[in-house]
Amino acid sequence: MEIKKEMLIGEILSKKPESIGTLMSFGMGCIMCPSSQMETLEEAAMVHGIDPNMLVAALNKDSEAEA
Repeated sequence: MEIKKEMLIGEILSKKPESIGTLMSFGMGCIMCPSSQMETLEEAAMVHGIDPNMLVAALNKDSEAEA
């Protein structure tokens, strides 16, 4: 599954729970809070001052390594 910045954090975590480590490494420690479950990856990245494209690339790279 390719992760896209328009996807909800909750959807990513449910389909790719191994992405938690990557999100945490980017400083997104609040990914388990209820509101993050309804935010897109892009929205959450912007709140944390993270380039969403860099985050998507890292998440997809980690997904490829798992395969």
